[in-house]
Amino acid sequence: MELENIVANTVLLKAREGGGGNRKGKSKKWKQMLQFPHISLCEELRQTTEKYYNSLCERQPIGRMLFRQFCETRVELRRCVKFLDTVAEYEVSPDEKRRDCAQELLDKYFSPKSEDHVPELGEEMMGQFTERLEQEQEPCKELFNECTKLIHDYLSVAPFADYLDSMYYNRFLQWKWLERQPVTKNTFRQYRVLGKGGFGEVCACQVRATGKMYACKKLEKKRIKKRKGESMALNEKQILEKVNSRFVVSLAYAYETKDALCLVLTLMNGGDLKFHIYHMGDAGFEENRAVFYSAELACGLEDLHRERIVYRDLKPENILLDDHGHIRISDLGLAVHVPEGETIKGRVGTVGYMAPEVVKNERYTFSPDWWALGCLMYEMIEGQSPFQQRKKKIKREDVERLVRDVEEEYSDKFSEDTKSLCKMLLAKEPSERLGCQGEGATEVKAHHIFRSINFKRLKAGRLKAPFTPDVRKHTVVQSVHCTDVILHNA
Repeated sequence: MELENIVANTVLLKAREGGGGNRKGKSKKWKQMLQFPHISLCEELRQTTEKYYNSLCERQPIGRMLFRQFCETRVELRRCVKFLDTVAEYEVSPDEKRRDCAQELLDKYFSPKSEDHVPELGEEMMGQFTERLEQEQEPCKELFNECTKLIHDYLSVAPFADYLDSMYYNRFLQWKWLERQPVTKNTFRQYRVLGKGGFGEVCACQVRATGKMYACKKLEKKRIKKRKGESMALNEKQILEKVNSRFVVSLAYAYETKDALCLVLTLMNGGDLKFHIYHMGDAGFEENRAVFYSAELACGLEDLHRERIVYRDLKPENILLDDHGHIRISDLGLAVHVPEGETIKGRVGTVGYMAPEVVKNERYTFSPDWWALGCLMYEMIEGQSPFQQRKKKIKREDVERLVRDVEEEYSDKFSEDTKSLCKMLLAKEPSERLGCQGEGATEVKAHHIFRSINFKRLKAGRLKAPFTPDVRKHTVVQSVHCTDVILHNA
């Protein structure tokens, strides 16, 4: 068995590193697999595709790239795109550099004397923004929002109409045709099992046509039927389809075999947070690392809540690290959509992380997620959960009593800031809890413990994580230590 593990790990590592050679993990037949159809085969797509500028040219990555390639063919459009890119850079620039960046923007794109002048902005705006820069001690990130809207409004009319008649839009339709081709198990190479659970297993896989690595979550049909988990499996797929977040695992493909339903997800090579809290030296993290992960989790919960999805199972096992040390929320089997203006009810989650209102079977919206973030922050600092000790058996009803009635204790590992955040997130009454007073994630991100976090840069992936996992070593270690249940829902 040990030899089999070594071989399986070696094969997986080789696949992750591109398999050697020039193809970077792609099949020998990758060009045939990605061969574009003749444009005549895309006429149905041309007729049925909804032609909205924001969707086709901004939200969809391939559409965005092709629209920008189209803009490169005209000087006036190229200037507009350069302006939008420079504003995007300004918005994620460090606070101390923002004034200089704003001045460069004004000089380059607003001044009629500049070769990059964008006349669509209007000459009067130069004076307005120069005056605002002089008046504001620290320019806000949203300084140029009005200008970007103006440029997008311009691009969305005549330039967008011309794009729809161009070869670039034809190429977009050909990509869409390829996207619609059936996905089967033969689309992928399968590698070793990464984890097992109640409904099946998760293994690494690789797209033959591109060489890109993913995690394939296989839900066995017999187990789903036996445990009456059909609605849960469908619910997870539907929720993953809705969410587009840097901080939540993404659903890339979904297909079925004779025996299983398969969800192909973002591959996170750095292991889960539980492993890092308890198996990498002394239990717990330094404060800066715990704060960084909490900031990313707050952004992930914000993205879920924006879609009116309450997660309900935030715990260390479900938080995964990527190669660079950034985290994503995984396993959305217990997540559920909360209709606008309504509340829901359900005693679900994991003992020790369930909020008092969940334990008491009361109605709620998003409050349980902020409670669980408090539990997780506490655990990252203390090295154990606030309401149960690791490796110490305690009855479920005793844990639930502690959650309902007993205040958590704080050791000298907690600074005033971390203690303050935990106490505000672990308020027993949802109405008194941070994140539950009308502003959601905005309240949490405004806590002074996050004063060093530039959330705009964090969301853009511009901040470096405080810890980078050794993914080569971790692959081998996880085969020994990864006993957590990835598919834990019953």
